[in-house]
Amino acid sequence: MAHLLAKTYSRLELIGQAENGTFELPITQVDLADCLGLSIVHVNRTLQQLRYEGLVATERKNYHLLEKVRLEELGQFDPIYLHRNPSL
Repeated sequence: MAHLLAKTYSRLELIGQAENGTFELPITQVDLADCLGLSIVHVNRTLQQLRYEGLVATERKNYHLLEKVRLEELGQFDPIYLHRNPSL
C-alpha cells in the first residue's frame, strides 16, 4: 500500500496532477484491495495504520502524503525505475 501510494504520487506529480504531497485517487477500497491482491479488511486496516502513524491523510478520493520520505521507506519505493529524468 505504501509503495502504491508513493508511486502513484510520483507519477501524477510528473504530469502536474499532484503537488505538495496531495493527489486524487478516485477508487474505492474494494478497488485497492483488488489491485493489491489483498482483502478489503486488510486494505482498510492498512490505511488506518498509515493514518495513525501520521504518514497519510485521506478524505474521500483525496490522499495527502504527510511524511512522503517515511512512506517511501516503508514501501521500499525507489523512484529511479520510473526514469523521471531520462538521459537522452
